[in-house]
Amino acid sequence: MFTPVNANTQSVSIDTDARTRESTSLSTTGVLVAPALLVVVVLFGGGLVLGLIQSLTNFPAAAPDRLTFEHFVNVLSDPDFLHSLMLTLYISTTSTAIAAVLSILLALVLLSLSVKYRFVHFIFKIPLTVPHLVIAVAVVFMLSPTGFFSRLALKFGLIDSSASFPLLINDHRGVGIILAYVWKEIPFITLMILSVLRNRGVELLEVGRTLKAGPWQRFRYITLPTISPSLGAACLIVFAYTFGAFEIPFLLGQTYPMMLPVWAYKNYSDVDLLARPEGIATGIIIAGVIIVAIVFSQALIQAARRRGAVL
Repeated sequence: MFTPVNANTQSVSIDTDARTRESTSLSTTGVLVAPALLVVVVLFGGGLVLGLIQSLTNFPAAAPDRLTFEHFVNVLSDPDFLHSLMLTLYISTTSTAIAAVLSILLALVLLSLSVKYRFVHFIFKIPLTVPHLVIAVAVVFMLSPTGFFSRLALKFGLIDSSASFPLLINDHRGVGIILAYVWKEIPFITLMILSVLRNRGVELLEVGRTLKAGPWQRFRYITLPTISPSLGAACLIVFAYTFGAFEIPFLLGQTYPMMLPVWAYKNYSDVDLLARPEGIATGIIIAGVIIVAIVFSQALIQAARRRGAVL
């Protein structure tokens, strides 16, 4: 005797099978990723814990006999630290803001031109793979008083001599550092914004055009709310990177005040071993700021996913 199959029963069965396959896939992925994740946790987490312990001892170069917050107090009350902190915040915030504005404009242009995403993704991944040291050396060759742009300006009579060329590296404004960071950050932020716009923004912008909304209205009420969570997450990640990066400010920065990672390295490598705990304490402070920025960026990413703006 033929028994009709209920459509709802079939749907539940299919959903159950799909969930089972998804759970199995996640479990397999977890097993494969676990060893690499364990190595990362041990190396980075272990190093962070060891540094924290050493920063709380009275003399980590020898056998410590007590725990103390003295080194953190000394660092936070040191005028040199405060000057370095202000410089680091200025350079990190400025480079992140400039990169964000340029990335939004670039993403909108690429979206309007209907450029293939795979091609854009390939081209933009190239700067992301370039080592920081290479970027710093390239900036020196391009922007130093005897560099490419200086010689070009001299050739066209824009300056009288190389000494007249504006100081763009090792300067108190950090122009060279900011330019290096912006060049490095734009592809990352642009890819995140473009991904969101391609997934959700195109349809919403078409609706805006249908409703006769102008370019500024479409940007203000459609584009900006759509990309805001992803843009915020990308900016926080970029800020964390620029706040803790060492190579570029070490090569392109001025001798005083230094950016915090360079200042921490200077103290840690000082011939006076008593300065080493303060260098470690500064490194812990830098790591704390980076961790907070990453946590907030993940919160924004989760908010974007809940809104359907898949990164």
